[in-house]
Amino acid sequence: MYLTLTDVTKTFPGRSGDNDVTAVDKVTLNIAKGELVTLLGPSGCGKTTTLRMIAGFEFPSEGDIHLDGKEINKLPPHKRDMSMVFQSYAIFPHLTVYENVAYGLKVARLPKKEIKERVAKTLELVELSGYENRAPNQLSGGQQQRVALARALIMEPKVLLMDEPLSNLDAKLREQMRNEIRRIQQMINITSVYVTHDQVEAMTISDRVVIMNEGRIEQIGTPIEIYRHPKSRFVADFIGRANFISGVVQGWKDGRLTVTFMDRLLVVAAAEDEYKTGTAVTIVVRPEMMQLNPADGAHVDGIVRRASYLGDVVEYDVQVGEQLLSLVESDPRHLDIHPEETAVQIKFLEDCLYALPPSN
Repeated sequence: MYLTLTDVTKTFPGRSGDNDVTAVDKVTLNIAKGELVTLLGPSGCGKTTTLRMIAGFEFPSEGDIHLDGKEINKLPPHKRDMSMVFQSYAIFPHLTVYENVAYGLKVARLPKKEIKERVAKTLELVELSGYENRAPNQLSGGQQQRVALARALIMEPKVLLMDEPLSNLDAKLREQMRNEIRRIQQMINITSVYVTHDQVEAMTISDRVVIMNEGRIEQIGTPIEIYRHPKSRFVADFIGRANFISGVVQGWKDGRLTVTFMDRLLVVAAAEDEYKTGTAVTIVVRPEMMQLNPADGAHVDGIVRRASYLGDVVEYDVQVGEQLLSLVESDPRHLDIHPEETAVQIKFLEDCLYALPPSN
């Protein structure tokens, strides 16, 4: 692996000076060359502290960090061959676009001709050719972020680090820029570590996602693995939206559980065979994994408690027994919205359901 963290821990002194606070707790992570890995989690989960330790702005209390086979634990940031894109852009307001992007190369005392060629190439990469003489206050938020990205990339680092780089942009621009970041990262095949609390952002740009909670890693996997096969209730609840229903195990075979729910038999995916017949199990049901009023198949009865038309989808809250389930209907052929207090039937799409491990 290209970038590795082994049992990395970071503690800070408590406010009273008595008890240390553990911000990152024995994090082990292996990142391949050219891979984009996103650290994702709620505020205070340790993702930014982990990124700062990789960058050299913080040093681990315990554990090791290696880059390309060399330990970098105690190296200062400027000796780690990494570049960082910050949330606040951190571009110089008194310098032009060209001067901002060329700044690191000038500090390194490269020849003017080489600086000019590399700046031109990098601005073309981030689609800012022709903006060389613009001042930062003449640029949009997205353009300023491209300048910050260009300034990081022009140094040709081994690793590109990004700390919530899109959080200051509006929703539409954020969507555009995350696609641009992914395009550029894949084009130059640069190893990247990205920090965000935005689930959609992480799912869109990542080769793998690292879910963190209270300083620890909850799960590492591709976006599909994280979404479809969460290893804990926290992961299932944090990524996207999820309903949790309880079933009773009737049998297990070839990675599939047969469970009962509301006197109905469901067949759901399961990662392991530690499920004993007759025990309770929690099943993850995403809102899009159910159908309203199916033409055929086993179903359960429910009552609509809320209906919200959002244009591309209709969101429902449906009371099933004592449980309120969130459901999304996206079929454009269904023009009618089921009013509140309407009786409906729900069919579970069994191929999509997933049982959490027994410890959950």
